[in-house]
Amino acid sequence: MQYIEKLRDLVANAESTVFFGGAGVSTASGIPDFRSSDGLYNSDNDEGESPEYKLHRRYLNAHPEKFFDFYRRCMIYPDACPNEAHKSLAALERLGFLSAVITQNIDGLHRDAGSDNVIELHGSVHRNYCVSCGKRYNFVKMIYSEGVPRCDACGGIVRPDVTLYGEALDSYYFDCAVEAINDADLLIVGGTSLRVSPTADLVAAFEGTLVIINRDPTPFDYCAELVIRDPIEAVLPELIDKLADIL
Repeated sequence: MQYIEKLRDLVANAESTVFFGGAGVSTASGIPDFRSSDGLYNSDNDEGESPEYKLHRRYLNAHPEKFFDFYRRCMIYPDACPNEAHKSLAALERLGFLSAVITQNIDGLHRDAGSDNVIELHGSVHRNYCVSCGKRYNFVKMIYSEGVPRCDACGGIVRPDVTLYGEALDSYYFDCAVEAINDADLLIVGGTSLRVSPTADLVAAFEGTLVIINRDPTPFDYCAELVIRDPIEAVLPELIDKLADIL
């Protein structure tokens, strides 16, 4: 990996580094991505209904039983564990080289790996709430309930605190991401196609040094200081080893 020395130097010399990641960060944990050839959006769809359609707010409202059946089968991975990418990002934070992790993933694996400053743009499967009374529920409620999960207090529907199609991103987390990126002079983007707004707009607005670690080309490769095509779960542990040499 000839690029590792350059990546090490960029990280070592940056005043504030932020990592911005997507589904490709979690594929090594057994969680499929969305838009690759073998991703969720290209899988066989029962009843002729696409995953995008089933993950829309209108589908939840109109067909709650079918929504939750799909959500449990395809969006929750209770046995998934952090892979080397998650662990390396947590290590970078502990070593003082990383200010924040901004993630589009909802799996919670960054927090499981030990990262503290995690901005979950699309929410988390670990957070759920009653749409009627607002009572909060954890991961267990969604996994072990059957059919449409109901609130123990009022009987209302308990839904995941994740952003569905047809819903805006939570303004608080989006503003946190904007602030983190504005304060950074190095942005490492990994495991995301950067083709979906408004998250791609965060990268478009960044004016510092950009590094992209992604299997496939992205619309921002042309403006990156460094583009890496190797698996992120292999790149980041190697970066940790190189940084250890200079500590």
